Amino acid sequence: DPRGLYTCTFNKESRSIHLYYRMCQNCIEVDAPTISGIVVADVVATVFLAVAVYCITGHDKGRLSRASDRQNLIANEQVYQ
Repeated sequence: DPRGLYTCTFNKESRSIHLYYRMCQNCIEVDAPTISGIVVADVVATVFLAVAVYCITGHDKGRLSRASDRQNLIANEQVYQ
């Protein structure tokens, strides 16, 4: 704990300072490799999610229409009156 009274002596001259420093108890030190790892993991997760969404929704182009997909709204091609 760096709190306390500090004294500096230079050329037989003494000066004192009372220091109160509050240290963070639950802090996590974040350095450059940690930040770059978080950024890379975020980009990889975003790309994975985009590919998954594309694979799930992107295959409707080649689907052939089935006979059950079409319904005749007017029976026997009659003219609507």
